Amino acid sequence: MRCPFCATQDTKVIDSRLSGEGDQVRRRRECIDCQERFTTYETAELMLPRVIKRDNTRETFNEEKLRKGLLKALEKRPVSMEKVEEALLRIKRKLLASGEREMASQILGEWIMEELKALDHVAYVRFASVYRRFQDVHAFEEEIEKLKTPQPLIIP
Repeated sequence: MRCPFCATQDTKVIDSRLSGEGDQVRRRRECIDCQERFTTYETAELMLPRVIKRDNTRETFNEEKLRKGLLKALEKRPVSMEKVEEALLRIKRKLLASGEREMASQILGEWIMEELKALDHVAYVRFASVYRRFQDVHAFEEEIEKLKTPQPLIIP
């Protein structure tokens, strides 16, 4: 690993620990030349499916785009970044577990809405209004009514 301070190639690992939910390794390193210390994170590189958009175009899954969408819906809401990152991780795990090479954006959108519904109802309605293209107040009212009625627990 190249030192970020002096760019030398020779560094040594001082400490390694599992990080996150055990799917990442955190390593403390020290440069042999300048003795500066820094942290690196190691994760498995897994192939996430391509996303098939509504207009049938395909694009590579973009975690940053997903994060921005969640954060936009959650703007000014009392939800911690830790909860947002956990939701992102659950969505990514579902994508990986699907085993598909391509996935319809509608499926991904429904997973996002499930996560937002669990995190914050206001954020859920915000996202749903854009995702489902609400045209009038009636559509908002219907979605809010769905939130008021308890949903049966469905175990896959």
